[in-house]
Amino acid sequence: MMKKLLGLLFIVAIFTSGCSKSPNPQERFSEYIALWNEQKFDKMYDYLTSDAKKSITKEEFTNRYQKIYVDLQITDPKITFKQSKDDNQAKGEKADYTFSTNMDSIAGEIKFTQKANLKKEERDKKKNWYVDWNTTYIFPELKEGDKIGLSTTSPKRGGIFDRSGKGLAVNGEVYEVGVVPGKLADQKDAVIQQLSSLLKLTPDQINKALGASWVKPDLFVPLKKVSMDDKKRIEQLVALEPVQMKKVEARIYPYKDAAAHLIGYVGSITADELEKLKGKGYTSTDVIGKRGLEQVFDEQLKGKNGAKITIKKKDGSENVIAEKVVEDGKDLSLTIDSNLQVNMFKELKGEAGAASAMNPKTGETLALVSSPSFDPNQANLGFSADEWKALQEDKQQPLMTRFKQNYAPGSVLKPITASIGLTNGAITPEQSLEIEGLKWQKDPSWGSYYVTRVHKANPVNLEKALVLSDNIYFAQTALNIGKDAFAQGLKGFNFEEELVYPFPLQTSTIGSLDKDISLADSGYGQGQIQMNIVHLMAAYTPLMNDGNMIRPILLLDEQKSQVQKQQAMTSENAKMISSMLRKVVSDKHGTAHAAEMANYPLSGKTGTAEIKQKQGEKGIENGWFIAYDTKSLNLMVAMVVENVLDRGGSKVSVKKVKNIFSRVK
Repeated sequence: MMKKLLGLLFIVAIFTSGCSKSPNPQERFSEYIALWNEQKFDKMYDYLTSDAKKSITKEEFTNRYQKIYVDLQITDPKITFKQSKDDNQAKGEKADYTFSTNMDSIAGEIKFTQKANLKKEERDKKKNWYVDWNTTYIFPELKEGDKIGLSTTSPKRGGIFDRSGKGLAVNGEVYEVGVVPGKLADQKDAVIQQLSSLLKLTPDQINKALGASWVKPDLFVPLKKVSMDDKKRIEQLVALEPVQMKKVEARIYPYKDAAAHLIGYVGSITADELEKLKGKGYTSTDVIGKRGLEQVFDEQLKGKNGAKITIKKKDGSENVIAEKVVEDGKDLSLTIDSNLQVNMFKELKGEAGAASAMNPKTGETLALVSSPSFDPNQANLGFSADEWKALQEDKQQPLMTRFKQNYAPGSVLKPITASIGLTNGAITPEQSLEIEGLKWQKDPSWGSYYVTRVHKANPVNLEKALVLSDNIYFAQTALNIGKDAFAQGLKGFNFEEELVYPFPLQTSTIGSLDKDISLADSGYGQGQIQMNIVHLMAAYTPLMNDGNMIRPILLLDEQKSQVQKQQAMTSENAKMISSMLRKVVSDKHGTAHAAEMANYPLSGKTGTAEIKQKQGEKGIENGWFIAYDTKSLNLMVAMVVENVLDRGGSKVSVKKVKNIFSRVK
């Protein structure tokens, strides 16, 4: 019985042995390649021969690959190995296969082929194939003891220029202030105190810089960069004998706060920014745009870093693995008129608000201003903690870019409401409405809510309603148009649609028109209507272009006179409304009569947008005025000034816009 049992076990063993699959070196190497493509370096190590493992630990192997791939910005690695049906190497103890590598790096494409050696080894009483790895598997030229080198060349950043070629953001020089620690001697504490005051750094910040691991007694330690225009501070720094100053390259903003929000500034890239821009050729030492057009067009302005990856041999020689030539950034030319930009900014005189100028025939943006502002040169060189805190806590919010923000337009919307009403037949130019008193409501269902107006007039036609800016007339007009037709009419002027523009703007919105009160208020630019100042100017261009709405442009090489909305209003209505807006300025009763100038006929519309929680309470008011040169039709200016309550409302903006036109006429 026992003999039969042993015989049966022997047969089973032979059968099992015959059915078990012998290890195949091709399949084994294919598994290794698959792990490599997935960058699972720790698992790749398990495939190494015993001899290979003696030369490098698992931690060293994994960290080396990871560091190389991160430092060289290796992306999209493709390691390929083609199996052959005629391969007979499985019968022996050794095998070799050729694999190909193709990958992108910071210095461009890296391609090579290399031969891999495999050995059959027994582990845990099982035989299998293992990769006899060495450093040439990383790069064929990389021998044991060699080092991988990476050098980068920063491109020259492109400049930003106005329409006449004047620099709005240029490459220049500043002073880098620092000290040589060994020269401080017993003056150290006194010098640090003086530097702390002059550079607006804390003593701890200075001591931290002086105590960095790389610092040596005879090495210059940079502390802060100072603008060459800061002459008084430079004189004081020069007087401190141990202090040294060197000229270094830096981004310069000649027009300072006047164009800060539009142009923006640059600064050192952060770890978060580097992660977001992964794969785009950025490095940890790069300077990038932080806001404004510097940020929007950063890739164009920055250019592309030059990079070279080398293998540094023990004898001092080098092998170049990949090299990418530096590409300087491209200049950006704007339609902006820098003189007009400065004049408009100065005219705001620190008021909270926004202003813009445009050629309404071509759509060219001639100025784009946000006030109050900040000095982008100082932002570039670095605000002190106190300076940054003061900017953030300033109630006028100098860091806010107001020309991209939406505001309630108030009465500057009325010409658009008029156009929609004329198109829909809700009003006619001749039709007059009987309006008594200074307040009105549709019916008693409105409760205590009334639409109010400033001037008494009865009856009121379209021209008088525009000249006197009659809220009641336009509230009734919106109700006659109806919510659906009114919303559709506004969309015909690009509401609820992103305005294609190089600088990102908030999309102008309509809000709710479901209730009669909301619809009535929206007719004269209140309710939930919101629009930005660039859109407002674009919405007025049909008045000068036979009803076509022109797309605003900011880049000098963009096509001019592009039609954004074909026949936003009819040619006939455009001429009619424009003639009425001339009377808003020329008529002695017109709300913008203060802007009337001899031999310089302006047309325009005022607006006072009220922002409050409920009727009867005191809120805040923003004053608008938009005007254009009726004679030459080459300049339109719009302005909104915040907080004009008890200061004359829109008259604040009227006076300022008049001053702007008077300087350019």
